[in-house]
Amino acid sequence: MVLLLSGGCSGLAIAQDQDTLKRSLDEVAITGYLSRQPVVQIPASVAVLNSKALATGSQQSLLPVLNTIPGIRMEERSPGSYRLSIRGSLLRSPFGVRNVKVYLNDLPFTDASGNTYLNLIDPVFITRAEILKGPDGSLFGANSGGVVLFETKPDSSNLTASVSGGSYGLFRQHIRVGGSSKRISWNIGEAYQRSDGYRDQSAMKRLNLLGSASLRYGSANSVSVTAMFSDLHYETPGGLNETQFKENPEQARPAAGPSPGAEEQHAGIYNTTFFGGITNTVSISSSLRHLVSVFGTVTDYKNPFITNYELRDEKNAGVRSFLEYSYASGRVEIRAHAGIEGQVGNQQISNFDNSGGKKGALKSDDEARIRQGVYFSKVTVDVADRFTAEAAVSFNQYSYTFNEGDAQLDNEWMPRFGVTYRFLPEVAMRLSVSRGYSPPTIAEIRPSGNEINTNLQAESGWNKEVGTRISLWNGRIQFDGSVFRYDLTNAIVRRATDDTDYFLNAGGTKQTGAELLINSALLKKQERGVVTGVNLMLSYTRSHFRFDNYTVETNNYSGNRVTGVPASNFVSSVSVDFFNTLNIFIQSTNVSRLPLNDANSAYADNYQLLQAKVTWDGMTTEKVQMNFFAGADNLLNQKYSLGNDINAFGGRYYNAAPLRNFYGGVIVTWR
Repeated sequence: MVLLLSGGCSGLAIAQDQDTLKRSLDEVAITGYLSRQPVVQIPASVAVLNSKALATGSQQSLLPVLNTIPGIRMEERSPGSYRLSIRGSLLRSPFGVRNVKVYLNDLPFTDASGNTYLNLIDPVFITRAEILKGPDGSLFGANSGGVVLFETKPDSSNLTASVSGGSYGLFRQHIRVGGSSKRISWNIGEAYQRSDGYRDQSAMKRLNLLGSASLRYGSANSVSVTAMFSDLHYETPGGLNETQFKENPEQARPAAGPSPGAEEQHAGIYNTTFFGGITNTVSISSSLRHLVSVFGTVTDYKNPFITNYELRDEKNAGVRSFLEYSYASGRVEIRAHAGIEGQVGNQQISNFDNSGGKKGALKSDDEARIRQGVYFSKVTVDVADRFTAEAAVSFNQYSYTFNEGDAQLDNEWMPRFGVTYRFLPEVAMRLSVSRGYSPPTIAEIRPSGNEINTNLQAESGWNKEVGTRISLWNGRIQFDGSVFRYDLTNAIVRRATDDTDYFLNAGGTKQTGAELLINSALLKKQERGVVTGVNLMLSYTRSHFRFDNYTVETNNYSGNRVTGVPASNFVSSVSVDFFNTLNIFIQSTNVSRLPLNDANSAYADNYQLLQAKVTWDGMTTEKVQMNFFAGADNLLNQKYSLGNDINAFGGRYYNAAPLRNFYGGVIVTWR
């Protein structure tokens, strides 16, 4: 279930236990703003997902959990191929994650070019996630959608293993072991997942190895390390036009004229990546702390596509460091931060003819070098745990080199101002103004057509927001709502010809939205009885997003709805505990129709998803805990497309989602 956390923020956490639901505003803290703070003091829209939330689904994907958060939309084109948008930041994302900054254990996981391979991380390793909605570049650098911070630190020291399976050839297993002492904590894990997929040419498999360790030294100092290896392969079935989607949604993209089909070309992605970093934290004095992180990524990427075979050798390295100063006198507390984050990247990109899934003749060979830097500072003043004011600003630099040509984008300032006021212990309100900025990625500057577009500029805009949070009935009913307006200029959008993509700056958007979440513990946690707990959650997103001064060639789309964004999204769920050993979780998701192209001449139909999961832990002993689970997705057997290819050539918008499907498994924990 979803639990609201923020006071004056659009914040929430996911949990199934009502004890967590009843915790007061002051007891819940976030770490995303460089230091641990009660979320009631944060003048921002924050969502927090805990480990219990992340385990509510089958654990094969983060999609069902993330999509319960108002303003968040995760899409799946096929198993292993995901898109993530925050408040509609989807225009420029044919796949992957762009204009959203992602961190893993406080290390930047988004590379120097602004691209994030989110699908490399197995969801079972993620124990906590914080989502900062809206542009937040004052501390985290370039982004126009928001920031996601993942943690992979387990809650306790034990050995955990699981095995599960399901429809369409799904198989998963994982094992994780960790330990801790007074000064050292560590954990290592392995996870494997495979699936045949619902559609033809949609199989996937992923091996993920992840380890982390932390050493405390001195009185209040620590050093931590994170290392991850991921070997991912997934097939890409390609988009279908409306006729093909209705006749046979399981088919892969068929041949058309001179263009072969996806199966014939063995279309897919091969991604082998190593990511790692080390962080050292030193308390210089009782009021001064210093943190420095060094990190890097190496990626071997292969993409046989319909018309070409692309190879990418990607290397990234960077550093992130900041100083934190804190001061308290009476009922006034001041916190100040100043720091820097810099990355350099090198990408060797080669394209060949695709001869039935094998490399053919060389078509192009380019080398890109990227340099990105952000200098940030923030001051926060809190008075009597009632009034909080925050002012932050960052200075952003971005440049790249292709072969012999250099290009430097304009340096950008990204300020942010926010206040939170707590009228009553149960009522808090916040206001904020922030600027978003997101430069083009290398994949947009040099897309599949292999032509380098050095004229592509960064998109930017201002976000204004007001939010409130109310807690009633001793915290058993919680309300969180926010309204925002984001005006984006120089919007980067995708265009497609027959089997090639290109990107351009086409104007702007005016994005007005409202987000609402209500959570209630209808029945408090009981020690005895048949029904020992009932939680109810309602989540609603309303998006009035329109193009502004938006022209492409001779077409003027000003006033049209922003492509790929549903006008409304409503999620409701109920969680019922029986005998304190059996839990039944049911979730309903209703998504309105959405435009598939900028002209608004084609729409995807609205759909309703019904999901259910049963968990039983009745075989728990003092040393061994066994959790059996079984679940179902799309119980209403809806035919719908979840990962639409917006503005696709030839009307190939549709990537069919699975029909009714099931899964089940067991998790064993040795204490």
